[in-house]
Amino acid sequence: MQTLDRDRLEQLIRAEEELFHQSHPKSFELYQRARQSLHGGVPMLWMIRWAGSFPVFVREAHGAHFTDVDGHDYIDFCLGDTGAMTGHAPAATVKAVRDQLEKGTTLMLPFEDVIAVGEELQRRFGLPLWQFALTATDANRFVLRMARMITGRPKVLVFNYCYHGSVDETFIILDEEGTPMSRPNNMGPQVDPIYTTKVIEFNDIAALETALSAGDVAAVLAEPVMTNIGIIHPDPGYHEELRKLTRKYGTLLVIDETHTICAGPGGYTAAHGLKPDFLTLGKPIAGGIPASIYGFTREVADRFDQMLVKDDSDVGGIGGTLAGNALSIAAMRATFEQVLTPEFYAKAFDLQDEFTAGVEAVIQEFGLPWIVKRLGNRSEYWFRPTPPKNGGQAAAAVDHELDRYMHLFALNRGILMTPFHNMALISPETTHADVDHHTRVFREAVVSLIG
Repeated sequence: MQTLDRDRLEQLIRAEEELFHQSHPKSFELYQRARQSLHGGVPMLWMIRWAGSFPVFVREAHGAHFTDVDGHDYIDFCLGDTGAMTGHAPAATVKAVRDQLEKGTTLMLPFEDVIAVGEELQRRFGLPLWQFALTATDANRFVLRMARMITGRPKVLVFNYCYHGSVDETFIILDEEGTPMSRPNNMGPQVDPIYTTKVIEFNDIAALETALSAGDVAAVLAEPVMTNIGIIHPDPGYHEELRKLTRKYGTLLVIDETHTICAGPGGYTAAHGLKPDFLTLGKPIAGGIPASIYGFTREVADRFDQMLVKDDSDVGGIGGTLAGNALSIAAMRATFEQVLTPEFYAKAFDLQDEFTAGVEAVIQEFGLPWIVKRLGNRSEYWFRPTPPKNGGQAAAAVDHELDRYMHLFALNRGILMTPFHNMALISPETTHADVDHHTRVFREAVVSLIG
């Protein structure tokens, strides 16, 4: 595996593509029909990247499984790329949504459930004040506006190969010489992010201080553990230094928990005692219904309120007509109170232990120069021998064709991994048999590569 036969890999991919086409005729028929009305034949652009050259069309999903229109059952380790981390159609959330549908879905007025959710957010994450949006992207946009307004500073700082949804300022990377540049294929940015954003490598404390010392950075926007370029953990003491330096230079700290909510009921923030100025979170918190949250300290609120013009609060770029809608709030309350519980995480963590151990056993059996990275009920196999310390190291190890093959091989055998980088989320609805099946299929894929 140190010298993977690329010709063989190409042949294997073609064989898996043919198998996929043969076994998914109804999905292909619907895809062809969809191309007449949907750009690319898909409802969201990145779905054109699915490994089989067209997507599987889903009939229904429950728990940790779904069925496609061709009648195939799949173990779902993608779970909506965290959006369905609760499992599909969790009973408590479904009931809350049904009940709320009969009472109204959106009001542009508060109701009592909003207070219950706010109190739960205080308890879980430790920040006193909260607001609502529909996506984590919007939550991040809103807090960056608040941070710039409060500090009067123009810049945002992010980490190389970070992911924060479609926030314009975050589409920036370092080139091979360490020079900031707009991320390749950044689609039509309003402003080149080199003018709005500073970018450094994760875990580089010296670079962090240099970037902040100029006094022009309003906010650092950070996942506490990087997740979209492999799972990259902070070095020991890194978060303490991040908090120390942001305070030293008057920069606000935003922690984006949208993926790292997999670390526990209060995310990585609660699990590791972080003290951000802002916290943002979306995806699974309403059981699949669009919803997101952003919280902040009283100091942030006081500084913001001093500058807020009440009569223009509806046209200042923060908020939205459907933000805090009744349906999302009802779903969120049920999901926090009855689904994303300590018991949920305990069971999911145990299953992830088994999943990770199974993959690692195959890696060891065949002496592969691969690793498995883990955070809570999330894990990912990565085609390099040592854990990356930052986004640049991880990006250099990306193998798109091997990623695609592993994904498609699993898909043809009833397993959906998160696309593009073979990440697995475990729901408590996942079974031991599901985990064992993945281990067997993963080993079969490795044997097929070795020949």
